[in-house]
Amino acid sequence: MSAGHVRLAQKWHRGREFLGCEHAILGGAMSWVSERNLVSAISNAGGFGVIACGAMNPELLDTEIRETRARTDKPFGVNLITMHPQLSELIDVCAKHEVGHIVLAGGLPPGGAIERIKATGARLIAFAPALSLAKKLMRSGADAIVIEGMEAGGHIGPVSTSVLAQEILPYICRDIPVFVAGGIGRGEAIAAFLEMGAAGVQLGTKFVCATESIAHANFKRAFIRASARDAVPSVQLDARLPVIPVRALKNKETERFTAKQREIAEHLDGKKLEMAEAQLQIEHYWAGALRRAVVDGDVETGSVMAGQSVGMVTREEPTADIIRELVDEAAAALARRG
Repeated sequence: MSAGHVRLAQKWHRGREFLGCEHAILGGAMSWVSERNLVSAISNAGGFGVIACGAMNPELLDTEIRETRARTDKPFGVNLITMHPQLSELIDVCAKHEVGHIVLAGGLPPGGAIERIKATGARLIAFAPALSLAKKLMRSGADAIVIEGMEAGGHIGPVSTSVLAQEILPYICRDIPVFVAGGIGRGEAIAAFLEMGAAGVQLGTKFVCATESIAHANFKRAFIRASARDAVPSVQLDARLPVIPVRALKNKETERFTAKQREIAEHLDGKKLEMAEAQLQIEHYWAGALRRAVVDGDVETGSVMAGQSVGMVTREEPTADIIRELVDEAAAALARRG
């Protein structure tokens, strides 16, 4: 083992211990992409795969966990969306399978959710877009925090990864493991965040074109052809609509979503929709648009969600090679810094 690899092992020791894997690299949970094949491949390669539950019902999640277990004996986690109407039942499915790590995404968890997760014995990983929220989640029982910058794909916040890392890491990284996400495409960036105090990182876009990813060939080709500037956030039309921006490759879908927002706003005006139902409709819209692109290969009218690191995805290759290259780059960067 080189001196750089030794330093890397030391730098992310806490993250490795927390996750129970060789490399403290979390797979970002991407609906329709982060399923049994890619999740197990990431875990088998020494990372930590995470199933994207998304809009799955409890029966589908049950099957997905079982199928993932059939493909790996390594640890993996499950990502649950806080606004899912069957969140409690999904937590029960995770408990049934003794899932060791549950990731909660999509805002503050509803009352009782954290307690239910902790009661299963699972470790809870939560997303925090601000220091105040990170501290609140820590007090509520979160075991680890993910800070994700606006460079990420899919739903994003308004602040960049580098700024979030500076705002949050110095104040909580000694108290709780923190994983940094958003726009990470090379090992040098991993090394930099580890030196700032991160316990590890989370990457999604980098794994979309893995050989084991079931994403349609058209979807993968769109990633390989794209540059960072092609991954743009959606625009919120109506301030009343709780629309979290989504970063994706620009296409006809961008215009379609604008029209969808107008339609929902009109229904709100006509009292045909409650606000909660309006938000749920938008989430279902994104789930369907993403499925058209990922599964059906419709990259024109489907949503090609991608982070700005998409410009660093240049070919299809095995997951193990992606992780090996990231690890070697990070180790070399640490070695150069002495």
